[in-house]
Amino acid sequence: MRLRSLFPLNHSRIAYEQTMDFKYNGTMVELKVLTLIVTGQNAPSFLVLQPLEEPAAEGKTRVVPICIGPHETLGIAMTLEKTKFARPVTHDLMLDALTNLDALIDHVLINDVKDGTFFARLCISQHGRLIDLDARPSDAIALALRQGAKVYIDESVLERASFPYLFKRPYDEDQIVEDFKSFLDGVSPDDFA
Repeated sequence: MRLRSLFPLNHSRIAYEQTMDFKYNGTMVELKVLTLIVTGQNAPSFLVLQPLEEPAAEGKTRVVPICIGPHETLGIAMTLEKTKFARPVTHDLMLDALTNLDALIDHVLINDVKDGTFFARLCISQHGRLIDLDARPSDAIALALRQGAKVYIDESVLERASFPYLFKRPYDEDQIVEDFKSFLDGVSPDDFA
């Protein structure tokens, strides 16, 4: 796979040229998980992603909230908390299968959003080629987090689906999470449609 960097190598924005199995000509912006907000047992949760490219020190950033169901929430929460069970759960089983096939998660790309529903591509590397699979973002991100793979969003999707988030005081990640949780207390999934 040939990468063409648009910025210095430590930057999180990469343009991919068309190669073998993975065909994409857009600009990808790397994301990190800012927080996972669990709103209740029978209510949807929110996976909140933040672009790495934007320095929060300027007092503002963007966030991408993705509404996810209870099972997806559990899978991501287990990964974030580094919880292990005696028996493999679905995401662990998938990674074990990939490992036994000499494959690994290369990256995840959130490539579209329609009517509040996000779409993603799970890119698997095997023997020098990339295999591009359609996936739900929650499952793809859960797998990527387990394997330490990068998560990207198409720049045009970031522009359409992100919300501005302003900091009233110096950047404090714990305080940001608390403030965002307070914000989400009054939000419903219909607000993102």
